[in-house]
Amino acid sequence: MAAPRNLVVEVGGLRDEENGEDSPTSKKPIGTKLEGKFPLSRWEFAAALAVFFIFSMALFFIFMTMPAAEYGKLKFPRTVSDLRALKDHLARYANSYPAKFILGYCSIYIFMQTFMIPGTIFMSLLAGALFGVVRGLFLVVFNATAGASSCFFLSKLIGRPVVNWLWPEKLRYFQGEIAKRREKLLNYMLFLRITPSLPNLFINLASPIVDIPFHVFLLATIIGLIPASYITVRAGLALGDLKSVKDLYDFKTLSVLFLIGSVVIVPTLLKRKRVYE
Repeated sequence: MAAPRNLVVEVGGLRDEENGEDSPTSKKPIGTKLEGKFPLSRWEFAAALAVFFIFSMALFFIFMTMPAAEYGKLKFPRTVSDLRALKDHLARYANSYPAKFILGYCSIYIFMQTFMIPGTIFMSLLAGALFGVVRGLFLVVFNATAGASSCFFLSKLIGRPVVNWLWPEKLRYFQGEIAKRREKLLNYMLFLRITPSLPNLFINLASPIVDIPFHVFLLATIIGLIPASYITVRAGLALGDLKSVKDLYDFKTLSVLFLIGSVVIVPTLLKRKRVYE
């Protein structure tokens, strides 16, 4: 017997065949991948465009306040060689217009972090090259935290279908790990931030979906980003010796990060051991 015309069961919910739209009462489960289907509804896509437009206009108006003569010399670096070539010019610019340079630097960093644009590692190297370890580390951690927080709230608005679409298996795994560690959630989030166990991009997007409280997310981000940021900022002091960004995280550096992360997650592991005894 043929299926009724008005209903078609799909992965993740019900779909009305006649009007071609998702049922408003359907809820797509975490970890379900929608094959061949754009993940955002029309209102979600419109909301994403609106947020991007607002951030872009703010960035545009900030750069409109900068000296026009400097525009032609500004170029976003894509390699360490590009960064070395840009460093001297930016150093003169930072000395001549310190407040405007800091404002422009922070705006670009937060914009890139919010909308998951690759290249923030060059911004971190630049902070070390121009401001030294202490000020550079403060700038990087501040901007990375602000950008991650913006990404968190953007994902809270429209992130669920995107993450379900891109990383269904990884999201299921993350949800399961979070469920097992609710009582020591801060320790686990610190471990993830300190070590490269999961990409920071995924953590920013998935955290609101698996119901991680924002205060836990924020504190783990501020503290957990310090070790890796210190390594990157410090490397910016010696750009001439750096051949590639891959050189930043060699086996020794990764081992140190995992060692720090292991110390942080010990209370969580001990708690689980006591539960099973």
